[in-house]
Amino acid sequence: MPDTDQKTLRAILDAALAAVAPDGAVERNVSLEGGVLRAAGKEYDLSQYRRILLLGAGKGAAPMAATVENLLGERLDEGLVVVKYDHAMDLTRTRVLEGGHPMPDAPGEAAARSILELAESAGSQDLVIVVLTGGASALTPATAPGIDLSHVQETTRLMLDCGATIHEINAVRKHLSAFGGGMLAKACYPATVLAFIVSDVVGDDLDVIASGPVTPDSSTYQGCLSILESYGIAKSLPEPVAERLRAGAAGELPETPKQGDEVFERVTTALVATNRMALDAASAKAGELGFAPRILTDRLTGEAREVAVSLIREACSARSRARALGRPVCLLAGGETTVTISGEGKGGRNQEMALAATLELGDEPGVCALFAGTDGTDGPTDAAGGYALPDGLARAMSCAVDPRTCLLNNDSYNFLNETGCLLVTGPTRTNVMDIAVLLVHP
Repeated sequence: MPDTDQKTLRAILDAALAAVAPDGAVERNVSLEGGVLRAAGKEYDLSQYRRILLLGAGKGAAPMAATVENLLGERLDEGLVVVKYDHAMDLTRTRVLEGGHPMPDAPGEAAARSILELAESAGSQDLVIVVLTGGASALTPATAPGIDLSHVQETTRLMLDCGATIHEINAVRKHLSAFGGGMLAKACYPATVLAFIVSDVVGDDLDVIASGPVTPDSSTYQGCLSILESYGIAKSLPEPVAERLRAGAAGELPETPKQGDEVFERVTTALVATNRMALDAASAKAGELGFAPRILTDRLTGEAREVAVSLIREACSARSRARALGRPVCLLAGGETTVTISGEGKGGRNQEMALAATLELGDEPGVCALFAGTDGTDGPTDAAGGYALPDGLARAMSCAVDPRTCLLNNDSYNFLNETGCLLVTGPTRTNVMDIAVLLVHP
């Protein structure tokens, strides 16, 4: 049964990933006929533009760029995108650079500067097509005056370690950046901008995805200070970061571009892939496989280990429904949890959920689960997530690994690896947060 369940869980995940592949997501949302590009409810007569440029960033930016290249052909004058290491592709008219994620690095900073330079070369007669996916914020650490890369790296590390959400991390990044928070739109102005965006944030807020390079920023310097103070890390910030945020909050620095700013007058955005789209596809696949599917939420947040316990309890409660229906049930949830790091082990939020779920599941028969990052990477590991199976504790006992000690030490990777419950997919070149799939047999 566990082997069969693992294959079923993986088949449902694969269906979800296929539905949000970034190349297909762009292709479904754009068309070209007679020299007229149609997207996001608008028409663009390409003969009216002096140049067409392609800019982008994120884990899935390369396949999105490939789709644009295939559509436009020689009409595309020049392109430049930055992706995570091992996510590059060979393209014809677009340079693909690589950078660090989730920790920003020097190659990413250099790539971001190059993208900004190309954006600033655009004029009122140019069309700039922008492709953005999750990971773009870390991959484009072009810093604001007075801030250098090491300051952004240390601030990012502090926020990741304390369990800050991606909304909170990106709000702070935007105020240390020359790229996020609408600054890319400012660099492109007065060109026409058409942006295709894959969401990796709960709620699909455009100003949060990729730190909102081409959208008005709703966050403020004062809000950033409040976030950092709430986690107790304000006094641990690099001094240049603290000085910039304090100066901005005091009105001594200009805020990021807000709603109504002229730099957004010629910007159009299209949200082309979301976590909900992935869950809908997973639900359809589960139905094909004979399960009664139910989507619990696409806004899953909270401490990973606690969320996992709640999901397993929900699954165990669903057994009565499975019996009443006379067929198994598939529960689905999506979003992004967080991990507050207290140990020195290896893992990620989905792996920690799988470990916590294994402990909560015990030897309960007929219930199993998969927890996966849709980008194929979970934390600083080569895994996408992991499985929670009814025989998980028996496997742990046979290989002499203690699940409770591993959980206390945030060492989910080694537990799952030892018990054969690690999920490794390799890079998927998409990112719509995380997916949990739970199977419940009558």
